[in-house]
Amino acid sequence: MFNFFKKKLYEEFDNPVSEEIEVDQSKRIQLATCALFLEVANSDDDFAEEEKTFIINHMKQAFSLDDELVKELISESKAEVEESISLYEFTKILNDNFSREEKFNIVKNLWKLVFADGRLDKYEEYFVRKISNNLNLSHSEMIAAKFDAKKEI
Repeated sequence: MFNFFKKKLYEEFDNPVSEEIEVDQSKRIQLATCALFLEVANSDDDFAEEEKTFIINHMKQAFSLDDELVKELISESKAEVEESISLYEFTKILNDNFSREEKFNIVKNLWKLVFADGRLDKYEEYFVRKISNNLNLSHSEMIAAKFDAKKEI
């Protein structure tokens, strides 16, 4: 039904409305993804320099953003995290827009973030497990993502 309305809007107002919807959705996905990375990085109350660098590089690569846009994204995501009630509001956006494989890759990169500072903290592990669960990934998929992340670092 949503697609029907989207199509009607597209037909009625030409490309600008559709492009606005796509840009807005793309921005929401970027904010949600970055917010999850920030939540994990801050979960142990030690936001290490290696973690900051990892998040910056990952956001640049994942979304093809330049330094200035990544800086804005991180700033906006921090504000979103401060106002959020739970992880669900971020994971819902990803569930609505990402395939299982894309969600697996998010979790794999969250594990890479956890290992970026050279240690696995129980609070970071807890957050990755919770996010993985919210993304509807099985326990075995979460463990496979962790294993893959360790192999790649």
